Amino acid sequence: MEKNLSRSKKRLFGNLRRKIRSESVIDAMERVPRERFVPQDGLHAAYSDTPLAIGEGQTISQPYIVALMLESLALQGYERVLEIGTGSGYQTAVLSLLLPRGNVVTTELIPVLARRAEGVLRDLGCINVTVMEAGPVLGCPDKGPFDAIIVSAASPVLPESLISQLAPGGRLIVPVGTLDQQDLVHVLRTDEGLSLRMLGACRFVPLIGREAFPKPL
Repeated sequence: MEKNLSRSKKRLFGNLRRKIRSESVIDAMERVPRERFVPQDGLHAAYSDTPLAIGEGQTISQPYIVALMLESLALQGYERVLEIGTGSGYQTAVLSLLLPRGNVVTTELIPVLARRAEGVLRDLGCINVTVMEAGPVLGCPDKGPFDAIIVSAASPVLPESLISQLAPGGRLIVPVGTLDQQDLVHVLRTDEGLSLRMLGACRFVPLIGREAFPKPL
């Protein structure tokens, strides 16, 4: 199994380097053992470039999408970052490495996932990360504003509550669209307002909570 994982990892990052320009993002992702964040029955696919189920109806995102989102944030290493949807904690661990002089606040609405991710992150020495169970309000207004916000679940519209938590010059990456078709949207908060840029099509599990997709009647 170890040899197979090593070969899969080498192949994955060889492919990512042809698509992602940020060496700091690729380096951080290579340093994080993705196999620590997937269930035992998915261990063989830990370095496949696909999303994987982690239980509770949630997934660990496709590595390429993680790399694309993190590259788009253009982190310098000192920022305060808010992550919506801790999930497995994999992306959180990568953020931790990208922010040696910064910190990450990550929120998760499903308690069992929050506790599991917190344990793995602690074991890996991610001391600049705070894992919080999500409340009724999206994000963490009392700890803002944030230099960057990354959302790991799809929203039907741009979440106003998160935009209000962005610092001037702050960036927000969020999948927006329908349940079946979404686009990754990069939002930059400027003195003149918001500047939006589309990064491409994607498919995420939906947001849960007050700003989620309406339930069918």
